[in-house]
Amino acid sequence: MGKVKGFLDYTRAVPEDRPPLERIKDWLEFHEAMPEAELRDQGARCMDCGTPYCHTGFMLSGMTSGCPIHNLIPEWNDYVYNGFWREAYERLMKTNNFPEFTGRVCPAPCEGSCVLGIIEPPVTIKNIECSIIEHAFAQGWVGPQEIAGRTGKKIAVIGSGPAGLSCADQLNKAGHTVTVFERDDRAGGLLMYGIPNMKLDKKAVVQRRIDLMEKEGVSFVLGIEVGRDYPARKLLDDFDAVVLCTGATKPRDLDVPGRKSRGVHFAMDFLRSSTKAVLDGTEPAISAEGKAVVVIGGGDTGTDCVATSIRQGCKSVVQLEIMPEPPLERPSDNPWPEWPRTLKVDYGQEEAAALQGEDPRRYSMMTMKLVADGNGILTGVEVCRVEWVKKEERYVPQPVSGTEEIIPADMVLLAMGFLGPEERLLEELKVEREERTSNIRAEYGDFRTSCTKVFASGDARRGQSLIVWAINEGRAAAREVDRYLMGYTNLP
Repeated sequence: MGKVKGFLDYTRAVPEDRPPLERIKDWLEFHEAMPEAELRDQGARCMDCGTPYCHTGFMLSGMTSGCPIHNLIPEWNDYVYNGFWREAYERLMKTNNFPEFTGRVCPAPCEGSCVLGIIEPPVTIKNIECSIIEHAFAQGWVGPQEIAGRTGKKIAVIGSGPAGLSCADQLNKAGHTVTVFERDDRAGGLLMYGIPNMKLDKKAVVQRRIDLMEKEGVSFVLGIEVGRDYPARKLLDDFDAVVLCTGATKPRDLDVPGRKSRGVHFAMDFLRSSTKAVLDGTEPAISAEGKAVVVIGGGDTGTDCVATSIRQGCKSVVQLEIMPEPPLERPSDNPWPEWPRTLKVDYGQEEAAALQGEDPRRYSMMTMKLVADGNGILTGVEVCRVEWVKKEERYVPQPVSGTEEIIPADMVLLAMGFLGPEERLLEELKVEREERTSNIRAEYGDFRTSCTKVFASGDARRGQSLIVWAINEGRAAAREVDRYLMGYTNLP
């Protein structure tokens, strides 16, 4: 597994990013490529650790530990170290339909559970993964696979995000005829419109894979919302099986005075508007240009809002996080192999700091009110600091008296996560949902809903989660659909 004692010979390294003040001028991906010799050195750091937790993929303390799609990480690290790129590519594709996506936007729980990470910085797994698949594309190894034969079974996949794409890809490879329904004008779901272009290039990366799937026989029906433009019950007449991969797209709202002020938007509406404008060469429907922007929410989506606002030419940007600032090192109650709850500076914060002179994040901040003028136009955000106090075995935020202030704002972006799937389609199919979460009720490992021949996978079933869990669920649901239709399955 890599070079014997390679972790002693080489230190962790990641590819250089384009300078923040340079990259904010465009929408191009900001990561640079790492030379092959340096990639081999990084592969050499992979230890012969006996039990590699990097590809275990399980939940630990409510967080993902290891790779949920069980990538054969030590094997392809070894191949990269030895210069066997074709073999590394073949190992990578055994478990992951779309390493060009995960190699760019996955938060890399594999690195959080890397055994080397106990004593040293972990192996740079994510970058090696991305480098393998891009090398394979450059060498011409990635192309449409010939499907041996067709079964005559027709399957509808609703939603073209990572769960829908992986499910469709697997079922197509099994010989079924697959149609993917997507309500947007482009396929990709969250990959296309939920992640900015500078993190995941739409034409060079996402559309490249969509085109490949089409050449292999997958049909994409775009601009059609099942349940509105196409009767949901008609699916049951037209197809032998249906897989719901609609995602958890219902955003969490902010219930405070002034919420209806003009200038308040959900993060996904803002990000979709921006990406569509970039792709279409038009002006965005929602723009941060010249505005004082406040982003409420400290996750990846909030970071994307910060970076997008900067590229649109905002006057200033502040990011509010209700949680306390994480420590620089793992706290005692967050041991390996749990995901490390430590302070990280993502690309958006790095860019804001370079432009404004400081990190845009303000921690332990609660929004009390959105302030508007007499015409209902947003002018500010009233906030206060909070302390987290333990009550009845759980911690709750307690406002700190005297810390109230108003942050000037012309635009507020709500990036506080998602509550579950939208209801229209599920109600028409009469699919049962979980009472507490409103997610589709379907057991993991079986994926069948309460509606005959209808399955569910991804965030619509699981709730808001990681791209690797979506791919895991799409692949697993495909196995069960194949088994349901054929009586057995050979899908991995």
